[in-house]
Amino acid sequence: MNTITAAITAVGSYVPDYILSNQVLETMIDTNDEWITTRTGIKERRLLKEKGAGSSYLAIKAAQNLIEKSGVNPAEIDLVLLATATPDMPVASTGVYVATQIGAVNAFAYDLQAACSSFLYGMSTAAAYIQSGRYKKVLLIGADKMSSIIDYTDRATCIIFGDGAGAVLFEPNYDGLGLQDEYLRSDGIGREYLKIDAGGSILPTSKETVENGLHTVFQDGKTVFKYAVSGMADVSEKIMKRNNLTHDDVNWLIAHQANKRIIDATAERMGLDESKVLINIHRYGNTTSGTLPLLLSDFEDKFKKGDNLIFAAFGGGFTWGAIYLKWAYDKH
Repeated sequence: MNTITAAITAVGSYVPDYILSNQVLETMIDTNDEWITTRTGIKERRLLKEKGAGSSYLAIKAAQNLIEKSGVNPAEIDLVLLATATPDMPVASTGVYVATQIGAVNAFAYDLQAACSSFLYGMSTAAAYIQSGRYKKVLLIGADKMSSIIDYTDRATCIIFGDGAGAVLFEPNYDGLGLQDEYLRSDGIGREYLKIDAGGSILPTSKETVENGLHTVFQDGKTVFKYAVSGMADVSEKIMKRNNLTHDDVNWLIAHQANKRIIDATAERMGLDESKVLINIHRYGNTTSGTLPLLLSDFEDKFKKGDNLIFAAFGGGFTWGAIYLKWAYDKH
């Protein structure tokens, strides 16, 4: 039997209708469009406004979009992995609910959390299940309702994040396409620089934690930026060298959309022309687990069978890494 590789065979996505533009933010906090655009590359972001709707809502919509486009039978899906940093609620797995709602009645499901690297780590996990030979269809969804954990009076964070979701289907491939290599890293030094202080087992929810605003994201922006620039660039360069890829060999960079300056620094280290660097941060901001699959969905028409894609991400914790994948299909 030929070697099994794990290939992406379908993609889907969903973003909410409500647009929070830089112009609207100017009326909420002390900032302006030029300041935000220059420092982040973000022009607008989407927010989920439906009452009672959480990350599962986004994930279900993205999965349904993939199912509708690809024609895959949800009952044939073996596993649903939900990459998210904003589950619907503690304890009960959000991915399990998503699987049930989309009709994946024969799948098992669970959540995977590695901050902004969640989807990247999820790709590694999904590929391992496929390569084991035991599973044929693994649905990986990246979904985050970041607006649920953002303080919209904190101009350091509220300008960055948005809500959104994307989904990909992994299936076995016997022609050498799909995931080729991965280089994943983590370092607990990052624990204090990007976090939510309260609501976990160290500092449970109390009247005081709520009154003191300890349930929203805190970010030491300068420190995170410094680590992200070096981290994403390092792993991207390393995975190219390890697979004997030159800048001519790489067709597309699929980079986590946290800050355009970080993406530019990664592309520069890789020696890539900007035409190979896919960008949609100006439209969505940082959707955390949603950025990589949203890129795949937005630019699916550009990919050709056999194209070399380098994925790169950096997230809180710290978590980061790069994945080398060969695209498996031409969109018809």
